[in-house]
This record gives sequence, C-alpha cells and structure tokens, in this order.
Amino acid sequence: MNLARHLRRRHLVQAIALAATMAVGSAMAQAWPSKPVSLVVPFPAGGTTDVLARALAEKLTLSLGQTVIVESKPGAGATLGADYVAKARPDGYTLLVGAVHHTIASSVYKKLPYDFQRDLAPITTIALVPNVLVVNANTPAKNVAELVALLKAKPGAYNYGSNGNGTAQHLIGTQFQNMTGTDIGHIPYKGSGPLTTDLLGGQITMSFDTITPVLQHIKGGKLRALAVTTSSRSSALPDVPTLDEAGLKGFNIGTWFGVLAPAATPKDVLARLSMEMAKVIHSAEFRKRMEEIGAEPVGNSAEQMAAQIKSETEKFARLVKEAKVTID
Repeated sequence: MNLARHLRRRHLVQAIALAATMAVGSAMAQAWPSKPVSLVVPFPAGGTTDVLARALAEKLTLSLGQTVIVESKPGAGATLGADYVAKARPDGYTLLVGAVHHTIASSVYKKLPYDFQRDLAPITTIALVPNVLVVNANTPAKNVAELVALLKAKPGAYNYGSNGNGTAQHLIGTQFQNMTGTDIGHIPYKGSGPLTTDLLGGQITMSFDTITPVLQHIKGGKLRALAVTTSSRSSALPDVPTLDEAGLKGFNIGTWFGVLAPAATPKDVLARLSMEMAKVIHSAEFRKRMEEIGAEPVGNSAEQMAAQIKSETEKFARLVKEAKVTID
C-alpha cells in the first residue's frame, strides 16, 4: 500500500512537472517574439547570403510584428558567424543564415569550436542558387575549352577568387583544377562584395561564385559566364552550359542557403519560425524576387533540411578527402 501510494505520488509530481514545462513552453511561444530578431549573416554585406537574408527579413518583420535585423559577422569561411549563433542564448532571437559552406567546413577545418549538426537546429532552406564560372570580360577565353587551354599554357599565372577557405567556391575551384589538370592560384576573400570588385577590376582572372552577385555584370557585359556548376542549367542564364556539358562529366556542386537556430531553442518557437518562414518563401512576391537574382526558393521542413545537411556533409567529406583540402 505504501509502495502504491509512493508510485501515485511520484507520477503526480512528474505530471505536474510536465504540465508546468508545457505551460512555460506554450507561454513562451505565445509571447515570442517580444523584441527584435537577428538574422546573422556569416559573410560581408553585398553577397548572396546577405541579399537572401534581407529579402526574408523584410517580409518576416511584417508577419512576426517585430523587426527582423540582418547582422553581419563574417570571417573564417563563414564559421565565425556559425560559432556565434551556436553559442547564443537559445531563445529564438538569434538565428543563422547558414549555407552549403558549413557542411564543407565540417571536413575542411581540422578543428571547429562547434558541431554544425549537433549545435544548430535547422528551420528551413530559403533557396538554392547555382554557382557560375565567370571571367573578366577582357579575358580572351570565350568558353571552358578555351579557358582550360589558356590555363594550361601558363600554369600558375592565373588565379580565381572565393568567399574564403573551405567555402563552396574554394572546393569547386579545387575540383575544377583536378578535373582539368590545371594550376590556378586561389585567393580567398571575406565575401562576394570584395571578390566581385576585384574580378571586375581585373585583379583576379575568374571566380566560381553564386549567380546573384555577378548576374547584373554578366548581363551588362563586364563579366563573361562560361558555365554553371550544377547538373542543370540556370533559368537566370539559360544559354550558359553546365560544366558537365562543357566536358567535365559529373560535375554538380551548387549552393543552398537556410536558417538555423541554437539547438536548445524551444520546439514551439522553432515551429513558429518554420511556419512563418515557409509562408514568406512560398509567397508569389518572394518567388518573384528570387527569380530576379537567379535563386530557386525552397521553404522545406526542418526535417528535410536536416536530412539535406547530413547527406551533403557526408558527400563533401568524400570530395574534400579526394581533393586533399585541409585548413588548420
């Protein structure tokens, strides 16, 4: 009898504790957001990540009823911003605009102060953006075959820029060299803004950046697009072939961008964020904006984004090993 009474009492205490926890979580979700929300961009202003973050922030500000701020924290191939958010208070007010770069960094960097899959909770993928091989308009090469011939004629004389060591552009450049047997210097930048400026000025020969920051310059004739790096052509540049079509069979690396929160963020808050972001991303107005910058809107579930991150982390681990790319 005493044992039964003890068990009943224990179950009652557990039930009360559970109810209290659920009530706190529910109250927090109802109260959230009560102050501005920050979208941390791990690159300088002007790049694709920044453009997507601002487009999302503008619409989220209206749907959440609170200001959504875009905060730039660049450096170390986007890992500084990721580390900042991973260690932030898990209350839904500090979010990361992450990208494919973070799945690559997990293999490229010998030691990171965070675990991308363990310390950050996926919310949704904003968009997919193809990367494009572009050269300065003064470069004589008019296609990939001519570029490869030019590079082989003078090994080490030409260079390409990336958004930093361990980013998608860095890995694409390495893969391009391995598959073409060329020797191209790598110049890492902190983001697309300074990279594009130097590409336009002729300080660097080429880049494999996302379409967004270079699209207007391609259309304006200041840069020449030779190929996109994904398996299918881009609707923004339908006349530009893929690297696969240009002879680099099986080449398929693009860039996705998504939002993540500190792992311990309450599930109710994550669910609200996922719902509000999906509504924005699937809206006609947002889709139109994405088309203008060469992006393909996604707006998937947290579970789908998590599966995507896991799959790509494994994929890039293999590519990084083959390419022998490591950073201390």
